[in-house]
Amino acid sequence: MEDEDIALNSVLGLELNRVFFAVRETANKQKIIEFAREVLQGEREDVAAERVLPEGPAS
Repeated sequence: MEDEDIALNSVLGLELNRVFFAVRETANKQKIIEFAREVLQGEREDVAAERVLPEGPAS
């Protein structure tokens, strides 16, 4: 599953890069950057939450 996530993230990153360079207006590029930052922050929070959760039943 982790390999699939890495592959998907690579494809999404390449697509985001393509869209970014296709957009001409600086304001729209800024919106793309802000969106990407929000997505990355959400992913980091998800990963952090998974690490905090206990793996077994609580004692």
